[in-house]
Amino acid sequence: MESSNLYTYCFLNTPNAAIELPIGINQPGFLVSSAGVAALVEAEVDLESIKEDDQKLIQAVVEHDHVICQIFSHTTVLPLRFGTSFASQESLLNHLESHAQEYLEKLQQLKGKGEYILKFTSRTLEDEPISNEAGGRQYFLAKKQRYQAQQNFYTAQAAEWENMVSQITEIHKSAVVVEPQNDQAKIYLLVSRQEESLLAEQFLSWQKACHRWELSLGEALPPYHFI
Repeated sequence: MESSNLYTYCFLNTPNAAIELPIGINQPGFLVSSAGVAALVEAEVDLESIKEDDQKLIQAVVEHDHVICQIFSHTTVLPLRFGTSFASQESLLNHLESHAQEYLEKLQQLKGKGEYILKFTSRTLEDEPISNEAGGRQYFLAKKQRYQAQQNFYTAQAAEWENMVSQITEIHKSAVVVEPQNDQAKIYLLVSRQEESLLAEQFLSWQKACHRWELSLGEALPPYHFI
């Protein structure tokens, strides 16, 4: 199928048999393949027009991720950033041919694995109310004690986070750590999907060791942070 302006979602091993391809941003996608690597593409996506309309842009980003996730449910993929496109089928084929070995090796490394997001949300210390009836000195003493309790809590919270990072990266060497910001932190884990039960057990132990944070573990996603 000849076409110009090929919007590209992901790379994957060239399938040995036909696979169901999802609808893209505007129309069904198709595969362009060379040297054992295939690209899932869609023809004639007008990115400039999409970017001029916030609603269209949000919808296109959602569709982009949805397409990649659908393919990921069937096979290993190398997901590409939103907005990736090639000017022509010839330029895409040239790219696949020149990077085939690199992509094939990466696909083999990621085979059967998913990205799991471990999210940390900081808890807050419940403050004891200070009685209005307390005298001036008692009132300021109570405020000082409360302030100190808060400082102790946040110091312990930071130590818990550092301990978690140390524990988790010791087990999951490839983990990608995003430091706390706006009361939230994340650790991206690359795990074999056959080991989800083991990951669930590890998650329970991390929860028990991390009282000052609320932890959540997402489902398997394409390996966005590991390509």
